[in-house]
Amino acid sequence: MYQHLDLQGHPLPLAAGKAVCVGRSYREHAAELNNPVPEQPLLFIKPATSLVGLDDPLVLPQGLGSVHYELEVALLIGRRLCHAEPGHTLDAIAGVGLALDLTLREVQDRLKAQGHPWERAKAFDGSCPLTPFVQPEQLGDLQRLDFSLSINEVPRQQGNTALMLWPISELLAQMSRCFTLNPGDVILTGTPKGVGELSPGDRLALSLGSQYGFTARVAG
Repeated sequence: MYQHLDLQGHPLPLAAGKAVCVGRSYREHAAELNNPVPEQPLLFIKPATSLVGLDDPLVLPQGLGSVHYELEVALLIGRRLCHAEPGHTLDAIAGVGLALDLTLREVQDRLKAQGHPWERAKAFDGSCPLTPFVQPEQLGDLQRLDFSLSINEVPRQQGNTALMLWPISELLAQMSRCFTLNPGDVILTGTPKGVGELSPGDRLALSLGSQYGFTARVAG
């Protein structure tokens, strides 16, 4: 069963909750998928069963088409937020890490074309691999945070949270007006351009800020 971890691999005293995610929060990512830029955050949820650590190989669903990676900064919630104001949200962040929002792209495209919800494409078991979490004060300004992904030593995604359409404080506030955010919940803040397909045996290198790196591999 998944457990939130710190950088030393120690369990954090927060039970795993839901992941609240935002789509198209980076303008260039919306453009690469030919999607319009939304006027307000496009929110969706992954259940606790979607959360997995990066220690074990990533297991991709079989027979459902391509599985795409979407690298995102992940925020671990340490204090309840409900109808919060932006000025009162940042101190609720207990940890910062990286997530892969795994997406069944062809399934998602079919569902979107039919006007149906995306859960089958976004919320399946294991669809939210997470790194260990860094204490926020170790990263400085969370709104100017670099992050990147390489696959098989080839750079794939490079982002900075300064390019988000909504600042982190505002994003958390808007989320809290739709869904109460509880301790142990995780916020996925959106992905920059460069998403693509994962393949069996791929080796992933993820970086957060200038000093934190993580690795993962795809089973097979």
